[in-house]
Amino acid sequence: MTAARRTALVALAGLLLVGCGDADQGTNGVGSLAPDAIVSEARGAAERADTVRLSGSVSSGGQTYRLDMRLAPDAGSGRVSTDRDTYELLRIGTDLYLKDSRLTGRLGGKYMKVPTRDPAYRRLSGLTDKRQLLDGLFSLGPNPARGGHRSVGGTPTVAVSAPSGTLDVSLRGRPYPLRYERSGGSGSLQLTGWGEQFTVRAPDSGRVLDYGKVSGY
Repeated sequence: MTAARRTALVALAGLLLVGCGDADQGTNGVGSLAPDAIVSEARGAAERADTVRLSGSVSSGGQTYRLDMRLAPDAGSGRVSTDRDTYELLRIGTDLYLKDSRLTGRLGGKYMKVPTRDPAYRRLSGLTDKRQLLDGLFSLGPNPARGGHRSVGGTPTVAVSAPSGTLDVSLRGRPYPLRYERSGGSGSLQLTGWGEQFTVRAPDSGRVLDYGKVSGY
């Protein structure tokens, strides 16, 4: 992976880690709360769920990044892709593995294990970290405002908007956050599969290369 492409991927990680009356009958009731209270209820529900799937796209600097990540407290896996590259990320505990589609042929489809001392480690691992990503989603900024009732995937929601974007919170069942739309039309992320279990396994040692030798660190 070149320094420029590694920098672009780390920059994406930084973007993600930074920010009623009759209509409420038959819902979980959060739509009638103050905006801050809605966000608090959504965050509580999200923190109590062990797992979530986060997917969608984020645009920055003329480049669109597409994400599809499965997240758990101590593990995560998935893909981040652009029009030219696909990066596979896999983390178990503090062990982080990276696969770059442009190097697949050269490396035989093997993963690179990213050392914790590498400058990119913290942010790249953040893309697989449920708590860090949710911290970014709930950092909406000052003076959030309650919006109207909407729908995400057929589930009714209430919107809470702030300078950084708009969060859709479920009005059915537990008040999970279901969608985050970044301001300025710069991306939308869906949050699904709350509490659905999945398995992450470390690649066999024969499928792992020394990241330092490949990347130049």
